[in-house]
Amino acid sequence: MPEGHTVHRAALQLAQDLVGRPVAVSSPQGRFAAGAERLDGRVAERADAVGKHLFLSFEGDAVLHVHLGLYGRWDLAGRVSRLRADALEDPAAFADRPVPASASSGGAGRGGSRHVRLGEREVEDRGDAEGEEPFDGPTFPPDPVGQVRVRLLTEHTVADLRGPTACEVLDPEGAAAVVARLGPDPVVGDELRQRLGGAPATRSPADEAVHRITRRSVPVGQLLMDQAVVAGVGNIYRAELLFRARLDPWTPGKEVPAKTARALWEDWDTLLRDGIRTGMMITREDLDAEGRAAARRDRSQRHHVYHRQGQPCLVCGTPVVIETMQARNLFRCPWCQVRPGTRRRARRAPR
Repeated sequence: MPEGHTVHRAALQLAQDLVGRPVAVSSPQGRFAAGAERLDGRVAERADAVGKHLFLSFEGDAVLHVHLGLYGRWDLAGRVSRLRADALEDPAAFADRPVPASASSGGAGRGGSRHVRLGEREVEDRGDAEGEEPFDGPTFPPDPVGQVRVRLLTEHTVADLRGPTACEVLDPEGAAAVVARLGPDPVVGDELRQRLGGAPATRSPADEAVHRITRRSVPVGQLLMDQAVVAGVGNIYRAELLFRARLDPWTPGKEVPAKTARALWEDWDTLLRDGIRTGMMITREDLDAEGRAAARRDRSQRHHVYHRQGQPCLVCGTPVVIETMQARNLFRCPWCQVRPGTRRRARRAPR
């Protein structure tokens, strides 16, 4: 499933390449035909993300709300600009200012055309892979391929949406209702939440996260996946955050010290911003510059425990285990990750 950093990157990409322009909206698949008709020809005014939810606002108080779910993805082609440096440094601030049409610039590749895929995995290419047609071919836009729920088309850029869990047109009140159901997001300030219709915050995002984690008896591993507790965390970030905190995922939220819950939030802030900057989830703390470069090339080098079941823990050597929590795979080290106040058993020798 695409996690929070991917949705923020998608919002930033749409802000750079669609906002400020009239957009031809269609539904090649047909399932969004009525919604596409409502939006077709309107100027896109803003693109925002909160957690895993994307909101593309159009003139006339119409908001396209998208949740990618497990398998959804965005494919952008044509003049797809590279994410601006200031957007990567401060995504929330960037989301608060529309980009004028003149700010768009062509990307790399033949004819200035690029293809960027934003989903569970982020891919950039120029259509040179075996069996693929060039994305900067003689005609623009390219014909829709597969089940395209929504196509957003400007003069030079096309964005195709496939496989979302949610794809709907809302009014501002409807968007506000979605935002109100979500927990805090580290890169979404109170001003942005209020503009999207959320109520003014009574606590800081960190204090709110600590409150929502520590007030319930539900396992902390389940709480982190609850978007009403903390917005944007998915299965990879859940496993890695809990390992980095050396915390047993089955610990009830009420047993998590406030200091530990705050550290989880601060680490989520760090990992989310890194993911937005890089487009990758690299969560290992032990990597130097060379190690991070290797992890960028090899996905198996990016994580401490995620998808490493049966392999030795990189810290203690104990085999990483896989369990099930609410029908989702859960990865943990049974020696490193303990409940607060619990003494570890005799340490295994690292392998």
